[in-house]
Amino acid sequence: MTSTTSQYSERLAILAQKPLKASLRDIKHGVEREALRINSDGSLALTGHPKSLGSALTHEYITTDFSESLLEFITPPESNPDTTVAQLKDIHKFVLANIGEERLWPMSMPCYVQSSDQIPIAEYGSSNVGKMKTLYRVGLKNRYGSMMQAISGVHFNFSLSDEFWQLWIKNTEGQDADKDNISAAYFGLIRNYRRLCWLIPYLFGASPALCGSFIKGNESKLPFKKLGNGSYYLPYATSLRMSDLGYTNSEQSGLSICYNRVDTYIASLRKAINTPSAKYSQYSAKVNGKLQQLNANVLQIENELYSPIRPKQPTHSMEKPTDALAERGVSYIEVRALDVNPFSDIGIELEQFYFLDVFLLYCLVAPSDFMNDAQYHQTEDNLSAVVTDGRNPELRLQNGDVAVSIPEWSEELFAGMAEVAAVLDQSNQCSHYSQALEAQKEKIADPDKTLSGRILKHLLENNLDNGYLGVSLAEQYKQAMAQTPYTTLDDATFVQQAKESLQQQAEQEAADSEDFETFLNNYFDDSGVSS
Repeated sequence: MTSTTSQYSERLAILAQKPLKASLRDIKHGVEREALRINSDGSLALTGHPKSLGSALTHEYITTDFSESLLEFITPPESNPDTTVAQLKDIHKFVLANIGEERLWPMSMPCYVQSSDQIPIAEYGSSNVGKMKTLYRVGLKNRYGSMMQAISGVHFNFSLSDEFWQLWIKNTEGQDADKDNISAAYFGLIRNYRRLCWLIPYLFGASPALCGSFIKGNESKLPFKKLGNGSYYLPYATSLRMSDLGYTNSEQSGLSICYNRVDTYIASLRKAINTPSAKYSQYSAKVNGKLQQLNANVLQIENELYSPIRPKQPTHSMEKPTDALAERGVSYIEVRALDVNPFSDIGIELEQFYFLDVFLLYCLVAPSDFMNDAQYHQTEDNLSAVVTDGRNPELRLQNGDVAVSIPEWSEELFAGMAEVAAVLDQSNQCSHYSQALEAQKEKIADPDKTLSGRILKHLLENNLDNGYLGVSLAEQYKQAMAQTPYTTLDDATFVQQAKESLQQQAEQEAADSEDFETFLNNYFDDSGVSS
């Protein structure tokens, strides 16, 4: 422990050096926020993706995820969190003005859905790329059911500048920065994130309750209690979205995805994509002449891997994510453990940006040994414990060989993060980072101050259904957005983007020269994946 503490102090001192500290102003963020379109009564909107929003296939900022009803808003990388928040507000404003009487569901767990069969799978037009995206989703529906795929989240993208990496690698390793040692440093961050990931749902989990329609007809081992007319909750849950009810894949549980090095990560992911699944082979035959999945392997493609964090490299057209990582290394990381924050009209608050910068930079600076399978599974167990029982004062997590409470583990963790926050404050000549850290520290002492604690307390005190709260907030946000002015973009720009995206989709459809199944076979032949 002493040597680890000493190593952390040395690395922190390097971070605090003037040139390195200055480069921290160029940390970049992007956000991907998912939101279901709903009717005024809280039921799922079954209308197609509105043409006024443009093409879900080619639009830069507005697309769909699993369903026609599940919108996804994407912001470009920006160094100023205020800019990203403003961009998200502008996107929300335009969308809400162009979906008629529909609203955006402000929670992670789905609104009232009468039947999972009514959830419309996203359509992306008649191009081969568009058909492939839809077929992938048909495979997801067959494998996991549509209800799970209707869950919403917020993805937080984080990257450090080239200038930072040149200085950091030179000072910590005595080498010039290149794609290999930058990727290795990002993977060190990722391993520490996995070790500490339980903190994210504890602080920002916002799904302690759900609509009864979500679990209708499904047996659950979780000891749910009923609330209101048809809501169910767990007394100490933080993020049911991250529980076994949500983003899980039993076939993936036997995989050992290695986060020690970029090449071992790529190899283990490619192995998963090439491992036949006896369970999913049942969807190999066509139904009414239509394919039912991309292939019968454990993962159809890389994106099917459910993980609370991913190393990322922007891909070229039809390039596979593992090929992009192998060719150009890690460019940024994607944090995938955030619930939609229902207390924000855009699903995430500015304070979360500042805290996540501190947390992720701490994960980079702290020493990060390679993980074996047992250590990896310990991180999974800790995460699972917190998502269903995180606010339980009796809960103990496993930190190596020691069982500790969340307050005990957090004391040392927050002390280390406070030093990182101080460096970020100095770099940006502000106090936002330390203030954000202090605000989260209060939630460790008082679990009722967490997002999940606030939501559940409100529901229980008023005997409210989860859905009633969601409908009320959705209406409130729709009205407020109508009165909010644009700040980074304007209506005319969005209208033009929509028009151009539809034109781009039409051009892609006209350019196709091979039938879909030939296209699909060629795609998988290039990757060595059997379809």
